[in-house]
Order: sequence, then structure tokens, then C-alpha cells
Amino acid sequence: MARAQSRAWQRMLSGRRLDLLDPSPLDVELSDIAHGLARVARWNGQTRGDYAYSVAQHSVLVTEIVGAMDTDIDDVTQLYALLHDAPEYVMGDIISPFKAAMGGNYREVEERLLSAIHIRFGLPATPPTAVRKLIKRADKEAAFFEAVNLAGFGADEARKIFGEPTLAGFDLPGFERLIRPWPTQEAHERFVGVFDSLFVER
Repeated sequence: MARAQSRAWQRMLSGRRLDLLDPSPLDVELSDIAHGLARVARWNGQTRGDYAYSVAQHSVLVTEIVGAMDTDIDDVTQLYALLHDAPEYVMGDIISPFKAAMGGNYREVEERLLSAIHIRFGLPATPPTAVRKLIKRADKEAAFFEAVNLAGFGADEARKIFGEPTLAGFDLPGFERLIRPWPTQEAHERFVGVFDSLFVER
């Protein structure tokens, strides 16, 4: 019983066995990430629409926002953006205030997983500070759009929490497609499609 309780790995559908506390890049597979993120709901599922708004779809939205914020951005930065919430394929999506209440251990596990994911796909474990800040801004803007369009927030309330977006939704190409929840398989396929358009074997 003690051995079973101490287990910290999860068997993935790819056949990999991922240790959540000491993750190896060799056990990270894109198919597992896309499968998991397409099935994890943003806002704990409290969104409008026939389908949950998935973390996979959110990740695509953030990547599009990063590209709109800086049209000269490189593929590496956009790949970091696409993968910014990738640990949630095994950890789930926990809202930021709850993460803060849970303290440092959760953050440490999340950062180790994200570093392993970056390394698996040929990226430095930690993105440059400027890239992190850009992705954080885009993440907040995505959260604003999701809050107002999907999660029942008023615009004023969302501005207080997430700040004023620098982009208007209608200035983002394909915004209506990006904010309307996708079925699970579509979210999976679109996430993989964006990844394939950005990833270059290094």
C-alpha cells in the first residue's frame, strides 16, 4: 500500500510513463499533450457554449495574440506561447488565485514539467525574460476575452482583474473562430497543426 501511495507517475496513452515530480523530456510526447489539453476545460468548465473551452484552444488563442502584438515575432517565441500551459495536460487547469493559495510546491512541479517539455522540443528550458513577459501579457488578454465572451464577466469586472487589453477582439484575425469553443477533436487537431507550423527539429 505504501508503494502505491508514493507513486508519482502517470501512464500516458502513448505508452510513456511520466514522472510528475521528476519529469524526463524523453517521456514527453506531443500526442499526449494535445490529447490532454483538448480535454481540460478552462474556467473549470463554467463557460457558455456547447463544448468546454479547452486549454488547447486557449493556447492557440494566446499564440495568435502574441503574433498580433509583434508581427516580427519568431517561431521560437510563438512555440513558447503555444506550450505555456502545457503542464496542464497532466496537472489540470487550476485558476490563478487557487494556485497562489496552494503555495510554492505546486509552482515548482509545474515549472519542472514545463522545463522538461521545452527541452523535449529543442527549446531552452526557460525562455528569455522578454519572451516570458510577452506571453504573460498575451495570456492576460486572452483571459479578458474569454472572461467577457464566455465566462459571464462584465467588461469592467474583467478589466479590474486582467487589465485593459491592448488589442480589440475584432483586430485579431479569426477572432470569432478563436473564441467559439471547439469540439475536443478539433481542439486537438488545431493545437497539433499550430505546433507543426512552428516546430523545427533542432
